[in-house]
Order: sequence, then C-alpha cells, then structure tokens
Amino acid sequence: MAKQEKKPNSTAAPLLRIIPLGGLGEIGKNMLVLEAGDNLLIVDAGLMFPTSEMHGIDIVIPDAAYVIDRVDKVRGVVLTHGHEDHIGALSYFVEQGLRAPIYATALTQGLLEVKLREQKLLAEAELRTITADDVVELSPFNIEFFHTTHSFPDSVGVCIMTPAGRIVHTSDYRFDPTPVDGRPTEEDKLRKWGDAGVLLLLADSTNAEHMGSTASEATLETTLEAVMGEAPGRVLLATFASNLGRVQQVINVARRHGRRVGMVGRSMVNNVRIAIKLGYLDIKEDELLTAGEMESLPGHEVVIIATGSQGEPTSAMVRMSMGDHRQLVLREGDTVVLSATPIPGNEELFNRTVDNLFRQGANVLYHELGKVHVSGHGGQEDYLRMFDLTRPQYFIPVHGEYRHLVLHARLAQRWGIPQDHVFILEDGETVEFGRFSGKDEVEARNGEKIEAGHVYVDGLGVGDIGNVVLRDRRQLSQEGFIVCIVAVDEYDGEIIYGPEIISRGFVYMREQEDLIRRAQEAVSKVIKKKMPASILENKIKDALGNFASREIGRRPMVLPLVIEM
Repeated sequence: MAKQEKKPNSTAAPLLRIIPLGGLGEIGKNMLVLEAGDNLLIVDAGLMFPTSEMHGIDIVIPDAAYVIDRVDKVRGVVLTHGHEDHIGALSYFVEQGLRAPIYATALTQGLLEVKLREQKLLAEAELRTITADDVVELSPFNIEFFHTTHSFPDSVGVCIMTPAGRIVHTSDYRFDPTPVDGRPTEEDKLRKWGDAGVLLLLADSTNAEHMGSTASEATLETTLEAVMGEAPGRVLLATFASNLGRVQQVINVARRHGRRVGMVGRSMVNNVRIAIKLGYLDIKEDELLTAGEMESLPGHEVVIIATGSQGEPTSAMVRMSMGDHRQLVLREGDTVVLSATPIPGNEELFNRTVDNLFRQGANVLYHELGKVHVSGHGGQEDYLRMFDLTRPQYFIPVHGEYRHLVLHARLAQRWGIPQDHVFILEDGETVEFGRFSGKDEVEARNGEKIEAGHVYVDGLGVGDIGNVVLRDRRQLSQEGFIVCIVAVDEYDGEIIYGPEIISRGFVYMREQEDLIRRAQEAVSKVIKKKMPASILENKIKDALGNFASREIGRRPMVLPLVIEM
C-alpha cells in the first residue's frame, strides 16, 4: 500500500495535530507529541541504541527541537513504561529546559529517578505517580490509562480525550491470558472506549510480521525448568535490565530447583534494587547472591541474571564472554541463556557474543536453539483483537520499522478501516484533525512535515555529532588517513620543509617506504612558489587522493597541513 497523501482542502485550523518525533520507521526512540492549539502533550521520550554504522556513538535520541522551542506550551509528559526506548531520552530534554509534570507508574518513575539523579537533574523534574485507574486533567487533554501486558510490570496504554475526539495509544502490549504478574491487558476499558467512539488508534507495530498471537510468558517457564533441571553447573541468563517480569520468572524457577539468584551489571542491579523496594519483585535484597558467592558456591546452587542480551559492548555478559569481567569468570559446566532475540541491526554484536561464549567453554542457548524468549509485543491476531475492541475511525501504526508500519496498515484495511483513514507516517510527518469541510464531522489530513531526525549522544556531547562526522568516521574505519605536512616561507612561498607524510590505517609505513616516497614525489609535483595556503592544501589533497586510488585502489582521508613560517 502506498503512503497516503491527503492534501489539505481548506484553511481551517486543525483541532489536533499528531506529531511523531521518534519510533516510526525505526525500532526505538519512541516519542509522540499531541498538539491542540497552544498546548502540547508528550507521550514517551525514548532512546535508540546505535547501529554498527554509527561509529563511536553511545545512544541516539529524538530531535525534539520542535518541543524545546515551545517548552512553555508543554502541559505534561506521559510515560507508558520504563523501557529505555520509552524513557531513555527524557533526562536530556529536562536538561534542555523541559519542566512540565511527568506522569508515570511507580516503577517507571523509580527507574527515571535513577537517570535524573545520575545527571544531577532530579530537582529540576516534577514527577507524579499514577496508576492504571487514575484520570489526569491537563486541559485541553483528559487522560485515562489502561494496564497492558508487556515485559515490564505496570505498563500502561493511554486514552486521551482531545478537542478532536478520543485517541487511544496502545504503546507496547500483547494479550496474554497467563501473564507473570497475573494482570492481563484491560480489555474492558478498551471495549468501553470503543463503544463510546474512538477517533484515532495509534498501535504498536513491532511484530506485524508475526502471524497469530504471541505465546504466553508462562510458556517460557517450561524452558527455564528444563535448563535448571539439567544444567550441571551455574546457569547464567542475560536479558534486558528492565525486563523485570523475566527476572521474577527466573527467581521463581530457581527457587523450585534449590538455586539462589544473583544480579550482574550496573543497570540490572539498580533496576532490581528499585523493583524490590517498590514491591514489584518477590524477593528480598539480602537473599541475592554476592559476587563472591556466585564464584564460590557449588555451581548447581547458582543462577546469575546479567545484562548483555544484545551483545552490548560494555555489558556484563559481553565482558564475561571475553574473559575480562572483574568479578566473574565463565568456566566449563556453565550454561548461558541469552533470553532475547537480536534487535534489527544488532545481529553482528549478538553473534560475536555467542561465539565468544562458546570459546569460554559455556553451553549456550539462544533463540535459534530453543524457546528462550517470549516477545513482549503482540502478533497479528493481537492487533486484530485491538481493532475489534476499539473500532477506530482512523488508524496510525507506530513503533516499528517501515515494513512493520505498512504490514500493520494492511491489516487495518483488512479489518475494515478505509484506506484513506489509514496513515503511514515516518518521524516528523504529521496528521491533522479538524472540521475542514465546514461540517460537524471531524476529518483527517496530512499536515506540515517538521524536522525530526537523529540526535547523537557521544560521551558528554549531545547533538554535536552530525552526519558529516559519522561519514568521516566511516571513512577512517575503512580506509585510514594520510597527513601531509608542508612548511612554506610566508614571504616568498619557498618550501622550507616537506612534504612529510604520516599514515595511520592506510599502510604500514615501515614496510611501504617506497610507496611513501612516491607519494611525496606526487605532492612535490603540484607544489608551486607563492601559492596561497588554501590552494596548496587543495592541491595536496587532490594529488594524494588520486595517488592512493591509482596505486592501491583506496580512498583514505587526506589531511593536508600547510604551515607558514
């Protein structure tokens, strides 16, 4: 299905604008803005982990310039749950001046507090705790919540009454009849809102390629039972630090097999500590193994839950796979379970970690070898069920790569939503709702596109790395660089020194002395007296670039350095 282009048919002002700033056409950095007049409401503000092409980048956050430029108009921020792709960017926006109240369930708020405290921003944020039964009035928005089954306890979706009508945003969800926490997605609320009339549904598209429904989380316990019953030594399980439902499952099964549980990885330790404090995990902190006990106790008594299910370079499991973890050493007889499927773009890191774990002598189980993971997202049958419950007039698929959005849109049409009522958007593409034809009925149309790209976080720098820098880093990683130093007399332009050539990542200079000499000759041929420094630099750059391409078929980065003395 082609992307819908519904041209504005009047100059009437919209009652509501839907502005996605992240999460459409990509996995991660979910962020949605609702705009009604001079009022903005934000739903989630997440991050995305860098792809292999983003050399040196730590994380990616949404470009929220549209919001920051109107920060005094933000009435509130609603967080649906505590996964990084939904809350990970918010502290950066608080640092940029966002002061609107932030609404979240207790566990989500607890995880956010850790982030804000680390960045010394906790005093700047106004945090308000909500439950799935609360109603929040942020005129002109009236917000209700519904509990959702996801891989995070206390996840919620939102129902927002706006000047244009009722909007339902599912966030991440699935319909699970036997969830770990015993609380299924609240279908009764969804059905009630569907009966009252839903103008627009925005729904998670992550598993749009998966036919049927997602298996119940309870089915994973069968695998965990078998692993812990058969493993001769320690069992180490890697999962997302915020997947606290999975953590509770591991604790439950470990108890039945007479094993004690320990946590490894800073984010895992912090999240578990907060979850225990708030009553979301059925375990006491003094029951957890210390690092020393994880090493000294008999292996058949030990289970270790660690970060690193995606092969993240600095995570605990990756460090163990490389044999350089400070406290734990993998050994023969250990069983490692990677309880996740690789996020698109992470396959290389994931596979490298699996190989390294095998090299350490561990028995490794991952998604290709067994049912070691259950998705927190519904499949196509779950999506159809959401349509049955809410019966929306309009639909916008969210949270997914572009193919996921298209497939979800097709499913909506198959269910019965007209094609011109389905909008496939990418970040920055907006939809407006209003009475554009002069009738009482609210209509939808494509709105103005706004800037909504990536903002790269590299160390302490936020947004100072752009596409040009990433292009240079890619070139350096692939071809290396050559520095050519030439000193000239500032009065008569005579060459005083050089050309001297220094290379890194291009060739090994000690073994390529003849090549370097010929490169110097190529530069010498283009140097002329009284040539301005800027022109001389361009001549050197062209000469060395052409020489490297001609001689060995490479295009290194060339950095000419002309010094006037």
